[in-house]
Amino acid sequence: MTTAYNPEPHPISTIVVADGVYAPQEDSQLLVDVMEEAGLAVGRTVADLCTGSGVVAINAAGQGASAVAAFDICQRAVRCARSNALAHNVTVDVHLGSWARAAEFGPFDLITCNPPYVPHDPEDAALSGVTGPARAWDAGQDGRMVLDPLCAAAPDLLADGGSLLLVQSEFANPRKTLADLSAAGLDADIVAWQWVPFGPVLSSRAEWLEETGRLEPGRREEELLVIRADKP
Repeated sequence: MTTAYNPEPHPISTIVVADGVYAPQEDSQLLVDVMEEAGLAVGRTVADLCTGSGVVAINAAGQGASAVAAFDICQRAVRCARSNALAHNVTVDVHLGSWARAAEFGPFDLITCNPPYVPHDPEDAALSGVTGPARAWDAGQDGRMVLDPLCAAAPDLLADGGSLLLVQSEFANPRKTLADLSAAGLDADIVAWQWVPFGPVLSSRAEWLEETGRLEPGRREEELLVIRADKP
């Protein structure tokens, strides 16, 4: 006999965000929606990397994961995620650290990640030594400061038959993400996408993106993509 499972939604609007922690936006919601539609969290062990406020981890728990661990390199984010998990009455073990720390607890059936992926001008003095919430989106000149090592680490974090779900912008070269994950032995594909208007960060970098040939003149919206990679 099969029992239908009805996930408990935890809308991003209910997440409290502390100063210096990334506030959930369209990318977080898109990742949560894909995870729910695919049923990937149900009955599985989940690790949410770059957890920030904990919104994806909290939704994984609400969708029926057997166990959820969350990781972030920012102590403020760790405290924020723990507080949000408690407020939403779900069990999420939140740890300070990156995917290297997650490896100590793995392997996992599902890895989720909304990493920093926004490229920036390396000559912009205002962005040198970035601290605070900007660490949650700034990812170097090509936007791949976190994506590249994450792709390399993914196979070791996943159990056999496990899946990775990550969200990124078109401006961080999703084709390279697919190629890197495939080269690492995973079956990778783009499973969802969404066009969203530029927020303040990308609006401030639009001219630089145009100058570097990544953005058509006058366009002020970006494509977000969710990439799924499965380990055989």
